[in-house]
Amino acid sequence: MIDTPPILLLCTVGGSHEPILTALRQTTPDFTCFICTDRDPATNRPGSDVQIVGPGSCIKARPSDEKPTLPNIPTQAGLREDQYEVVHVPADDLDEVFRLLRAAIQNLGQRFPGARLLADYTGGTKTMTAGLVSAALESDGVELQLVTGSRADLIKVRSGMEAVTQANVERVRLERAMRPYVAAWHRFAYAEAYQGLAALPRPRDRTLAARLALLRDLSRGLDAWDRFEHGAALDLLEPYRPRIGANWSALLLALKRLTAPDEGQEPARLLDLWRNAERRAAQGRYDDAAARVYRLLEWSAQWLLRGRCGLDTGDVPPDRVPPGMALAPNDKGRIQVGLMAAWELLAHHQPDSPAGAFFRAERNALLDWLRMRNQSILAHGFQPVVESDWRKTMDWVNARLLPVLLQETAGLRIKEVPPQLPGRPPAE
Repeated sequence: MIDTPPILLLCTVGGSHEPILTALRQTTPDFTCFICTDRDPATNRPGSDVQIVGPGSCIKARPSDEKPTLPNIPTQAGLREDQYEVVHVPADDLDEVFRLLRAAIQNLGQRFPGARLLADYTGGTKTMTAGLVSAALESDGVELQLVTGSRADLIKVRSGMEAVTQANVERVRLERAMRPYVAAWHRFAYAEAYQGLAALPRPRDRTLAARLALLRDLSRGLDAWDRFEHGAALDLLEPYRPRIGANWSALLLALKRLTAPDEGQEPARLLDLWRNAERRAAQGRYDDAAARVYRLLEWSAQWLLRGRCGLDTGDVPPDRVPPGMALAPNDKGRIQVGLMAAWELLAHHQPDSPAGAFFRAERNALLDWLRMRNQSILAHGFQPVVESDWRKTMDWVNARLLPVLLQETAGLRIKEVPPQLPGRPPAE
């Protein structure tokens, strides 16, 4: 024999007793929490709790009746005193109603572990209804329901034709659960988004399940991209091209270039590195951003030397070292050059190129930037890179370095910097 969990009913109480009796009859709860208003302190008018605790005949059978002729709701429903309780809430203070009902739900969960909690928001003031719905949505496992039926007009359900209806709130709950992880995209925190979305239970509704899977997999793919794992990113994002291609066509084209084994891949990765630096700066991680700019400058010179001059900065032939450059072999007999020397070599061997002209014009600016970067904790110093340092760097890269790189890559059909990774998911 299978044991069924006890049923707990939370029920807002308003001016009509009939929907509450319908809810009690059709859900047959083991314990009921009636949510009521107390006597109004300003007017001294009785609250809705009179329908639960009122003595004798305290409820009118019909609103038009002159006098009450029915006993309170627990008496009509045949409830014992140990089968219900009353929680008083203010009529129109939403914050306080939410606080009290959230606490009531938590208290019931502790007193009746494993029980099925039903929240019926049919009766009561609009504020009571809003408070119970909000508290239920914020609590795991609470089911929402209301009593409804055929209507003679827009005001009231016909008496005797009410029925309990389960409220479909799966979409609302899923959107609320996904919200902080979707918001993580604004900070380019794709790993955080993926981990949070992957932990959410799969919705029963197929459309909602597909939406969750889409956002989860896109977050995972963009996280891989953000970690320079471009092949893994393509594997994760490409299956969704039919759904995202219209808005993400430029992004997917950039990813194709990053994974294509041709001569355009390396310069595409240089530009991708710049976008990565921008994302680190957007997160306030300016030292990380500056470290990426250093690598961008170094790698740009390495790529151009290798492609235009046939020189490897890890092993420069002595006869290719221009006069006046003091470059000595290391203990293995190799001449290795760093960032500044690489640019000097490039300017010497490609004096008329856009890159050569850039170095001659920007040599002092580059030296100033290197001094700032070398003081960084992630380089050789102890001074963190601050936002003002980054803004100067960003302006210089955008105004001076990127136009030169695009001139050098134009022959490879790369004529613009690829778009930044998205800060929000695609719309449904």
